Amino acid sequence: MKNRLKPFLFLSAIVGIISLAAMVPAKQQDEPKAKNLKVLPKDISHEELDKIMDDFKTALGVKCDFCHARSKDNPKRLDFASDEKEHKEVARDMMRMTNKINKKYFKEHEGNDQIAAIQCVTCHNGNKKPLNMASKN
Repeated sequence: MKNRLKPFLFLSAIVGIISLAAMVPAKQQDEPKAKNLKVLPKDISHEELDKIMDDFKTALGVKCDFCHARSKDNPKRLDFASDEKEHKEVARDMMRMTNKINKKYFKEHEGNDQIAAIQCVTCHNGNKKPLNMASKN
């Protein structure tokens, strides 16, 4: 009887080990790092970058391909690292300008943890180019 029990225990142990191994979550792969960031932080998370890009799209009323060129390998995809489109460098210049204005004029005040600041939407208001204030009158 002891001899019959050994193979059963061995098989049960193997099944148990395999079951436990299957329940251990696979190691998450590191999220891909954005390439060619010149104004945004190089260590920005994918979620933060997506939020900023979504804010740009809303502020200017555009889609991703306004600034990002199509991939040469697969024209159905965008090459986010490419600097081929002029609008991408314009966007970088605008980010630098906005950062400079906010740093100079909208400093944190004592006891106030909310800081007033300008953003793309402040001037663009859903338009590719900001409207001339004189044309509104």
